[in-house]
Amino acid sequence: MANDEYDPLAQARRISRRSILKFGAVALAVPLAGCYTVGLPGQPPLPDEEFDYALAYAELPDGEFTWPAINYQDFDQRYWRQVVDYRSGEKPGTIIVDPYNNYLYWTLSNKKALRYGIGVGRAGFAWSGDALIRVKREHPIWRPPREMIARKPSLERYWEKGYPAGLKNPLGARAMDLWQGSVDTLYRIHGTNDPSSIGKSVSSGCIRMWHQDAIDLFERVPLRTKVIVLTEDQATA
Repeated sequence: MANDEYDPLAQARRISRRSILKFGAVALAVPLAGCYTVGLPGQPPLPDEEFDYALAYAELPDGEFTWPAINYQDFDQRYWRQVVDYRSGEKPGTIIVDPYNNYLYWTLSNKKALRYGIGVGRAGFAWSGDALIRVKREHPIWRPPREMIARKPSLERYWEKGYPAGLKNPLGARAMDLWQGSVDTLYRIHGTNDPSSIGKSVSSGCIRMWHQDAIDLFERVPLRTKVIVLTEDQATA
C-alpha cells in the first residue's frame, strides 16, 4: 500500500478536509458576528424595534408561583428593558449599577448595553465598588438584616428560617448575591413585591427589579459575573 506521505492524492484529500473544517467553522461564526455573544446559552432574545413589551411584562407563571403583570405603560419608558448606547471599557457581560439614576446595565460591547430600570433601597447607596455574583437563587427566602429587626422587632421571627418564597417575599422571583472574595457584601440584585418602586429611591432593600426583568437578567448572567456599583461621582461623570 502506498504511504500517504508520498501520495499526492491523499495529501490533497487531507488539505481539502482541513479547508472544509476551517472555512466551514468561519462561515458558521460569521452570522454571530453582529449578535450578542455574551452570557448564558439559551438566553431570551434582546429587545429590538419589534419587541413585544406587552408580552415581556405580562403575567408570568413560574413554577408554583405566578408573578403579576406589570403596568409598564404607567412608567417612564426609560425604565423599560431596552438596548441602549452605552460606552464602557469593561468586558462585555459586566453588570454596571447606577443607583443614582436608577439604571442597571448589562454590557454587550464597549458601545452597547442592555438597560433595566431599577429601584434603589437605602442599602443600595451604602455600598459601591466591584463584586462578583457568587450565588443565584430562584424563589429566594428573605432574612431581614439585624439593623432592620432593631427598627422593627416583629421581623425577628424571620431571622432563623427566613421569610418564605412567594408573592409577598421582598426579594421577589430571583436574587443574585454579590461577594468580594469570600465575603458576602449582603448586597443583592433582586425582584420586588412593590413594582411601583422602580425608578425611585426607597426606604429599604438593595437593587430592585420588576420580577420579569429580574428573571430576564437571571437567565443571561452566569455565576462569577462582575458587578460594578457606581459612586455618585462616577454616575454623574
